[in-house]
Amino acid sequence: MIRGLVFDHAGVLTDVGAERLVRAALTARETGLRTALLSNASGGPEARRALGWLDVVVFSGEVGLAKPDPEVYRLTAARLGVGTAECVFVDDAPRNVAGAVAVGMVGVRHVSVENTIAELAALIPGLESATA
Repeated sequence: MIRGLVFDHAGVLTDVGAERLVRAALTARETGLRTALLSNASGGPEARRALGWLDVVVFSGEVGLAKPDPEVYRLTAARLGVGTAECVFVDDAPRNVAGAVAVGMVGVRHVSVENTIAELAALIPGLESATA
């Protein structure tokens, strides 16, 4: 059962049309899923304010761990309050998706908003109508 949805920032939430991914995350939250950002960026208060619609924000520069280190995925899941096997992780870098899968997460490689939405809708009931 999926209980957590984790996004990378650059290359995913910065993609053209990413507002559809934000709508998907908000819909997921309404159904009880927890949402997070896991980014290898340094972070900072400005970034946190812009990402206030997420339950958890993990920046590598703040936690001293970077993708694809297995511990950063475990840390993110723990902060969400779910197990790694209960999370879907979305990233555009194959190496980072493989790292998430190695700790038990469901990995979705982002190549386009359209494809990512389709994959998420197949994994999380109710998302297809929220992202049209």
